[in-house]
Amino acid sequence: MTERTSMTRRGFLASGAVAGSVGLAGCGALSRGGTKTTVDPDAETLPTPVRGDSNADVTVMAFEDYVCGHCATFVLDHLPDLISEYVEPGTVRYEHHDFPLPLSGESWRAPNAARAVQDTAGEDAFWEFSHGLYENQSDLGPSLYETLAEEVGADPETVRSAAVDETYETTVVADKQYGDSLGVDSTPTVFVNGNALGRYDFETVSQAIDDAL
Repeated sequence: MTERTSMTRRGFLASGAVAGSVGLAGCGALSRGGTKTTVDPDAETLPTPVRGDSNADVTVMAFEDYVCGHCATFVLDHLPDLISEYVEPGTVRYEHHDFPLPLSGESWRAPNAARAVQDTAGEDAFWEFSHGLYENQSDLGPSLYETLAEEVGADPETVRSAAVDETYETTVVADKQYGDSLGVDSTPTVFVNGNALGRYDFETVSQAIDDAL
């Protein structure tokens, strides 16, 4: 595993790291098929991870795959500025949504690990863990999930087991189905008040937020 510095919430907001030399088209568009496309509508799922004022006039939704390099660029390069300018002041409600693509097995295991952190250690820990996944995207796997879990105050074995066993599959599949219903076919796909944007850079998302205010 590559060496990393533990990210605090303050560090997350201040981060301006670049995650590789990728453009703004996104990962995809890929098939919405695969083996995990249905979920029991009566099954219990975790709530959507949210940052900012839950009653804000503008809602930004991001559909992501932890394996997608474009998602890493969005989270590490553009999201910190959106958070500091719009989310922290309470202007925007920001939502994370899982949209695993058939990129690798970690497309499913990583969100299961993150949801285990959300369920057992809370949303603040989830956001820090999620950020750590993108910082260490080339090392995704059970060993990394254990390391990051310990850093954010979650039980490493619980998080590792949730990833390997895909314990939160129902939640992840339900999120993907929601994205499918909105026409999502690549990641990251960013929505501002229900309108899908063609790009995910700060300037594009910021302009859409300003237009919605």
